[in-house]
Amino acid sequence: MNISNLKILFLISKASINKQGNVSIRCRITFNSVRKIFSTGLSVKSIHWDNKAQEAKPPSDENTFINNQLTLIRNKINQGFLLLQLQGKEFDVEDVYMLYKGESPKEEKTILQVFKEHNEQVEKLIGKDYVRSTHLKFVQASELIKDFIRYRFKKHDFYFKDLELKFVQDYEFYLKTEKNLSQVTANKMIQRFRKMVKIAIGEGYINRDPFILYKVKRTKKEVVFLTTEELYKLKKHTFSQSRLQYVKDMFVFCCYTGLAFNEMSKLEEKHIINGFDGNKWIKIIREKTHKEVSIPLLPEALSIINKNQYVSQSENRLFQLISNQKFNSYLKEIAEIVGIEKRLTHHIARKTFATTVLLYNDVPMEIVSELLGHSKMSITQEHYGKVVQKKVSEHMLRLHDKLKENGG
Repeated sequence: MNISNLKILFLISKASINKQGNVSIRCRITFNSVRKIFSTGLSVKSIHWDNKAQEAKPPSDENTFINNQLTLIRNKINQGFLLLQLQGKEFDVEDVYMLYKGESPKEEKTILQVFKEHNEQVEKLIGKDYVRSTHLKFVQASELIKDFIRYRFKKHDFYFKDLELKFVQDYEFYLKTEKNLSQVTANKMIQRFRKMVKIAIGEGYINRDPFILYKVKRTKKEVVFLTTEELYKLKKHTFSQSRLQYVKDMFVFCCYTGLAFNEMSKLEEKHIINGFDGNKWIKIIREKTHKEVSIPLLPEALSIINKNQYVSQSENRLFQLISNQKFNSYLKEIAEIVGIEKRLTHHIARKTFATTVLLYNDVPMEIVSELLGHSKMSITQEHYGKVVQKKVSEHMLRLHDKLKENGG
């Protein structure tokens, strides 16, 4: 068996001298141009070390012991290297060192193995660090990559060591053509796959990032929200059907609080507090970011709470329970009846809060970000930057007219 690719060199560290005046002896393994240096636990007088001969001189009981130990170390490293070669798998210098230490070399991991381990950890942390929907999204991403591997390679799994840029590019193409996903959804699936790649790099299952030359195809998505006129029309309409009136009120409530659906559904009396200013505030932890947010209750939102007709009879919740799917289904009916030509969903209420209620009333972006509970200011800017530009444009037009009137 050829072991010419493996080089073993013993070196003394003159900067490290012990109380006896000896310097430590270190071992450097080099394999495929990659080095691993470690301490042998031996030391020698620097004047007794012959670097060319790789041994301690002149002959003495102490030097003979050192040389015998170095020979044992060399033999043990070579044996481990030969064993790795006989196994017929790819390995690196770290694997050689681990076998020398009596430890198992790094296991070759596959994409689906890492996905499975990650998803199991996320599932155990539901309610602590994650919400159930996050776990389901990663399970979906795992199933999609599994389908792709079977479709493209006719395999049940794929080793990280074989991962290249083309795999990522082909996966994106597959998601958009075979699975008919939009670019936005495909980006999200690739983002979740990329997290597995980062884990694999961190654990040493792969030594290069196939995403380095990959360019994410950005999509420009227009923010959909209710205008001042549409919001007013919705607020003033009274529905004869109680289910539609309830959904309308809850939607309007979120237009003035910015709460997400789960936050609205789980709102309890304990979340309504007296603020430092003497007014009522909502104080709640956002499920998505685990960030505590404090939202002042505007009169429109407070009046809906004060109606006290939607109080849930169980779990101390302020509002009756309804599924997100039913909520959005009823919103479609509401939009048709009121005459709003937009595809209403609960999330549009949150966007209406950020735009029509806050930004269009000159509330600064940093305060909007705080009230929305965004983890970073850049998220708010990315979503609502164009809205701010429109507001600036309106101000400039008014200024233009004013200057024109004054002859400026």
